[in-house]
Amino acid sequence: MSETTLSKKEYNRLNDTKKYDIIKQRLKDRGVELIDIAKLTYELQKPYVPTLTIELCLEHVDRVVLKREVQHAVLVGIELDMLAEQKVISEPLLSMMLGDYGLFGIDEILALSIVNVYGSIGLTNFGYVDKLKPGIIGEIDEAGKEEGRCNTFLDDIVGAIASAAASSIAHKYSS
Repeated sequence: MSETTLSKKEYNRLNDTKKYDIIKQRLKDRGVELIDIAKLTYELQKPYVPTLTIELCLEHVDRVVLKREVQHAVLVGIELDMLAEQKVISEPLLSMMLGDYGLFGIDEILALSIVNVYGSIGLTNFGYVDKLKPGIIGEIDEAGKEEGRCNTFLDDIVGAIASAAASSIAHKYSS
């Protein structure tokens, strides 16, 4: 079936699936697998959902990454990190990004566009992981301190996806 015969909804869904695959690959290229994000989600929700499994968390991470609003934020954030590494961003923004300047804040704002899709539970979870930097987030943050490496947006994006997935689980399984 050609794309011209697909309904707009079917076409958008196909596009979202393609973007999902691109995002998975870009995350992998930067050292992050979706299972790493699912493990964070698991840690956030296991006290509240006794029957929780990593597999269920991975399903919710997939759901989050399939959302168009999330995809757009992820693509923009990763692209900005890569452009900073290539030094094609002008000063003073380049130095702020390469140094992950603490008062920059735009990285968190972009990440909040992801968690806002899932409400206040996602927001509070994001604040928690952003402060403590558990698991893969800490690894990303440390890798970003290497010369020429920029993970200014990536660590927040990963935390936001995990937080949004945790919120999705909370909405579905809390009593």
